[in-house]
Amino acid sequence: MIIKSSTIQLLRFPFSFFLLPVYLFGISQPLDTNWARAALLFFILHFLVYPSSNGYNSYMDRDESPIGGLEHPPLPERELWTLTLVMDLLAVGLSFILSNASALAVAFYILASRAYSSRKIRLKKFAFLGFLVVVCCQGGLIFWLSYHASHAKLSMHVPVTGMLASTLLLAGAYPLTQIYQHRQDAADGVTTISMRMGVRGTFRLSGLLFMLAFLVLGLHFGLQLELDRFLVLLIFFLPVTVYFIWWAIQVWKDPAKADFRHLMKMNIISAICSTAAFGSLLIWK
Repeated sequence: MIIKSSTIQLLRFPFSFFLLPVYLFGISQPLDTNWARAALLFFILHFLVYPSSNGYNSYMDRDESPIGGLEHPPLPERELWTLTLVMDLLAVGLSFILSNASALAVAFYILASRAYSSRKIRLKKFAFLGFLVVVCCQGGLIFWLSYHASHAKLSMHVPVTGMLASTLLLAGAYPLTQIYQHRQDAADGVTTISMRMGVRGTFRLSGLLFMLAFLVLGLHFGLQLELDRFLVLLIFFLPVTVYFIWWAIQVWKDPAKADFRHLMKMNIISAICSTAAFGSLLIWK
């Protein structure tokens, strides 16, 4: 069977890079790491779960305007839906190799993702509920899964501060991903957190959530007597902060600057810096 190029495009494999930092943060925290399980989890998340979620969302939304990672998305075909189902089943099956709890967490993530996009349930229609589902799953749940699955003893005692910091980091970034598509979402009957806040309000909300995230990160490393690691993270995140402030100033002058291309620059800078930041914790470890 030859999979069509349009189907592969809509899986948006490169977009998984933007979700890599939380995984790196999670596997960097156990004192003793099982690297084989960490590698398998990396494959499950970044080559199965995340692309499948992207593909299913594209199949349900049938976007004709820019979406994360694609400026000109092709129209999806039935093949995409079938492939995402196979990928999801494979992801859950492989997760049992990690642990039963890991498989349960992966299954929960997949079901939540499908409920978010599904035309029958459509959690994304509800601004605050949809927002909470996304940031808790992509943030706190993925941190929990990464820590647990990579821990040499499969510890269930995962640092709450790490889960909360991951959730807040995603919560700061997520409204910005919606800021350029208010009209498209409204036409589809979807109300996003960014629509509720407005363009300027979205920047205010994201800025507040980012500040809370770094306060919790400081607490997380402070409790472990590792504030030197926290200071290194702050240095890595400096370019993200500078670009965020610069972009906000541009949008205050001209709301049209809240567009797809500025968002993608923000995403790329953020992904590179945060991956380097949490990756450095692995090297340090």
